[in-house]
Amino acid sequence: CSVAKKELNDLEQWKKEHKPGPITLVPQRLGGNESEAQVRQNQQMNLMQSKYQKKHKREEYVKAKKAAEEAEIRKKKAIQREKAERLEVKKRQEEMQRREMLLEDQKYKTNELLNRLDMGLPKSDSCQIANPGPESTAWKRSHAYKQALREDENRRLEEMKQEQQRKAELMELKQKQEDESRTRALKNEQRRVNNAFLDRLQNKIQPNNIYHPGCTG
Repeated sequence: CSVAKKELNDLEQWKKEHKPGPITLVPQRLGGNESEAQVRQNQQMNLMQSKYQKKHKREEYVKAKKAAEEAEIRKKKAIQREKAERLEVKKRQEEMQRREMLLEDQKYKTNELLNRLDMGLPKSDSCQIANPGPESTAWKRSHAYKQALREDENRRLEEMKQEQQRKAELMELKQKQEDESRTRALKNEQRRVNNAFLDRLQNKIQPNNIYHPGCTG
């Protein structure tokens, strides 16, 4: 027992002699070599950069969307312009065909008229005119041709007059309908204003006619 006790005492004495002293460390900044203010400033800068990048992306998206819309509008305008040009070309072709048909019809009528004149002229052996000369025959053909042209021109003028008269009647009817429609609209508006005025007047008068219990007279 004494040996064991001695060993325990020696162990305690050794522990006292070899007790570790205080630990001393050189103070260092946590989180690197930056101060807290610098870290906060960096965080603020990163946040601003993030917001700027988001704003820039949003602006780029809006710009791209607007450019796509403008491109679509230009495309539609180009299509409409192409359609209008094709329609104009078609109208010109139809007008040329109509003129050609009119010229052909006029040529046909002229030839038909000349043929009728040739058939209607007296023969050289007729008893009415003895040996008619070429000048008399040419004059008659020219006179009849000019007369037929005047009749055709008069007929076209009469048709144009009738067409103008029909157009004038249609314009007069359209103007009359517009005037009637405008008059009806004015009457409806006046009626609406009057009704609104009467409604407001009735709403002002109505509270004065409310019966109050206990009041006499």
